[in-house]
Amino acid sequence: MHNTVHFILQGKGGIGKTLVSTILAQWLAGKHSDNLPLRCYDTDQENATFSRYKAMSVKHVPVMTDSRNIDPKRFDALMIDLLEEDGNCVVDNGANTFSPLMGYLLENDCFDLLKESGRKVYIHTIVGGGDTLHDTAMGFVSTAKATNVPLVLWENQHFGLLQSAAGKQFTESATYAEHASRVVGRVVLTQRNADTFGADLKKMNIARLTADEVRASDKFNVMEKQRIKVVFRDLFEQLDKVNW
Repeated sequence: MHNTVHFILQGKGGIGKTLVSTILAQWLAGKHSDNLPLRCYDTDQENATFSRYKAMSVKHVPVMTDSRNIDPKRFDALMIDLLEEDGNCVVDNGANTFSPLMGYLLENDCFDLLKESGRKVYIHTIVGGGDTLHDTAMGFVSTAKATNVPLVLWENQHFGLLQSAAGKQFTESATYAEHASRVVGRVVLTQRNADTFGADLKKMNIARLTADEVRASDKFNVMEKQRIKVVFRDLFEQLDKVNW
């Protein structure tokens, strides 16, 4: 992995964008063969959770003005950062900045500009199950239609399975099939036992720790560490299979 830029984009709030950003950043950190630092950015205006993960040295870039518009100068600075320094980058984006940020990226042909400068660009979009399926599926479609960038689909089962009331899987739907050729990989955030795996992951996320930090921490017992190891091994294996 060299000179990649990963945008985490989904207009629905609370669907797991920061979780995806942290998982992706940890996986990328383990892939660095060129000794260049992984660069992480958090453009969420109000809930800059990603920037609280100290181990990732996330740069907070509040890209909106008080009147809820994109501040071109701030966003230009982010783009210049992405363009001028080599290495892999992860850009987490909040639901509140989704529409203006996407508009700015498209209006300024930012995806093409990044590609022309030798960057491989990916959009990571999250589709959730249960009650979130309709809204997040529409978000997937609008992102796919608006861009020509390879997509990585994250299937978040924590809200339920990704299937219709009739039991049809999202990935078997006509909605998905129309854009499936653009999807270079799928990662499933599996719903596991809430009392064990769920509680351990929640404890880890509240403390804003990486999997490596959990491994070295005396605040987690041997079984909590084991369960977190199992989760991250599964996620990293799925990311290894993406057609980057």
